[in-house]
Amino acid sequence: RRKCFSGLYFHIGETEKKCFIEEIPDDTMVIGKYRTQLFDKQTNSFLPATPGLGMHVEIKDPDTKIILSRQYGSDGRFTFTSHTPGEHQICLHSNSSKLALFAGGKLRVHLDVQVGEHTNNYPEIAAKDKLSELQLRARQLLDQVEQIQKEQNYQRYREERFRMTSESTNQRVLWWSIAQTVILIVTGIWQMKHLKSFFEAKKLV
Repeated sequence: RRKCFSGLYFHIGETEKKCFIEEIPDDTMVIGKYRTQLFDKQTNSFLPATPGLGMHVEIKDPDTKIILSRQYGSDGRFTFTSHTPGEHQICLHSNSSKLALFAGGKLRVHLDVQVGEHTNNYPEIAAKDKLSELQLRARQLLDQVEQIQKEQNYQRYREERFRMTSESTNQRVLWWSIAQTVILIVTGIWQMKHLKSFFEAKKLV
């Protein structure tokens, strides 16, 4: 089952943008959390916090339609729900132009993205709905089953698209083969007529 990525960190430059591709079924909630650390040249290490620095988060759906574009702080949390199954693009870049401290240095970004039932805070749900341990476990299992169904639907959707692409490719190959055959036949007939005319002209001479 899809769990997305957690415990990931990467480095970006002053004007650099980092993007990640995640395949997500439709009608699925995604929660992303990040925190930033600016590199300090004096101590040759990353600072524990980066006050004043902001991050811009942009999410695009499989049709490259922007479904989220927002400015956050140095630590942030973003959420969105997919409406189209497929590859979603998650991009982050800093508002480094507003921070003189950046000064061409590098920034470490810790990113944690959770998908589907992994976005649920079950201890909070249990406290809010006053669920017993057994009821909570049943709720978790139901959420997992629902997410598995979404994953299966997405895999069927991918298989259908792949089948349509394969059929389209096979059809193009067939028509190209037919076109090549026709061109060869026409060329052969033309060559035969040309040779016939050539030999007839030689006899006349």
